[in-house]
Amino acid sequence: MKDTIIIGGGLAGLSAAWRLRHWDIQVLEAAGRVGGRVHSETRGPYVLNWGGHMYAGEGSSTQQLLSETGTRAMRIPGSLQGMAMNGKFLTSGPIQAYPLRIPMSASDRFAILRAGTRLSVDVLRYAAAVRTRSGESPEDRQQRIFDFENDRTFAEYMGDIPKAAKDFYFPVVMRSTADPDQIAAGAGIGYFSLIWDIGQGLGNAIVGGASTMTEGIAQTVRERVDLGARVEEVVSHADHVVVRYTQHGSAHEVAARTAVIATPAPITRRIAVDLPEELRDALSRIEYGPHVAGAFLTDEEDPMPYDRIYGIATPNRSFTVALNQGNLVHGASSARRRGGSMMTFSPASLGRRLFDLPEDEIIDIHLRDLDEIFPGFRGLVTEARIEKFEFGSPYCFPGRRKLQPALTRPTDRIFLAGDFLGTLYTETAISSGFTAAQRAMSALASERQSRALL
Repeated sequence: MKDTIIIGGGLAGLSAAWRLRHWDIQVLEAAGRVGGRVHSETRGPYVLNWGGHMYAGEGSSTQQLLSETGTRAMRIPGSLQGMAMNGKFLTSGPIQAYPLRIPMSASDRFAILRAGTRLSVDVLRYAAAVRTRSGESPEDRQQRIFDFENDRTFAEYMGDIPKAAKDFYFPVVMRSTADPDQIAAGAGIGYFSLIWDIGQGLGNAIVGGASTMTEGIAQTVRERVDLGARVEEVVSHADHVVVRYTQHGSAHEVAARTAVIATPAPITRRIAVDLPEELRDALSRIEYGPHVAGAFLTDEEDPMPYDRIYGIATPNRSFTVALNQGNLVHGASSARRRGGSMMTFSPASLGRRLFDLPEDEIIDIHLRDLDEIFPGFRGLVTEARIEKFEFGSPYCFPGRRKLQPALTRPTDRIFLAGDFLGTLYTETAISSGFTAAQRAMSALASERQSRALL
């Protein structure tokens, strides 16, 4: 009998596997690769990226994992505050002053500045709420973040504002994979805290691409990772857990003393058939938005207008943000190297409109917008690829805070992990994987001690 079965080989499941690597474990992953929504590939010095790209730093669970696994990270060079709007591309200066520099009417400019004044105050409030406090657990911190402005949507918080103001502010919150009338006000405010670099502690990239970390962890337990293993059912018994799955067309069954389920909430609810009803109900209420992400390799010889900018907000486009992955190379080089890499991200309603289209059509749509923002961009592209994630990211909706106690209450043998347990995305995935692993280890250690006394 195994000590622990880990279901899901994404970032949360691999984080649990890393902490449990000295125990008798088995990792079951339905896809043909590990990493889940962490997905990157290298092309010479550049990285093509379609998933998680920004990671937490000092004092975080992410930093612990990077340190323990020997994974190198670097501070992302360049600003997150680029914006391409109404034919103007802005890269520097206070972002709160951008409305004064973007072509628009005086009334629209005033509406944006007025809304921005209020938002600035609440970003500082959010930064105080999210700040780590001495001695607290990640779960306590997360509950406090959920509690912040969780009784209304971001659209309700912003009120009746003109279209220009919506164009200016709404693409930022849509990066959460939710539209402004879906996401909670506090979560929307949190995105501005991130972009304005106040209190979030994010800003690191994995050297060599994010998949360097996930593939590296998988290699440490490579003989215990089964790919293409689709779990159908997880059943609890008095002293063990039974997991039934199919792989290569054959049915399998494995027993373990504990299980870590690190799959999206709807899948967790479907396969874990005898979880407490309150927990199953909470899982059924988790909301996800899709990811449609593009990666474009380029071969330019000359400097580009987006050099020294990492994140570029793109209102009224097919994607909400363009992420200059090439800046990870250029920002660390004394001379501008040839080539680059750009990531485009279509979440929420933008992603839903594109999701069922063929890849070449989505590529054309994204390139059309990139070429309008940066004339000539299409002609520089040497490789382009689209990846789609149905369960892109969970988002925080009004009332989400009420579900947290049920989701995080420990059970006897089955422990949950995943980014749906919080609002910090990759950091939540890692911290929840660590927590699930610790709970499994505690249960296993207690049983060993009990057997030794018999």
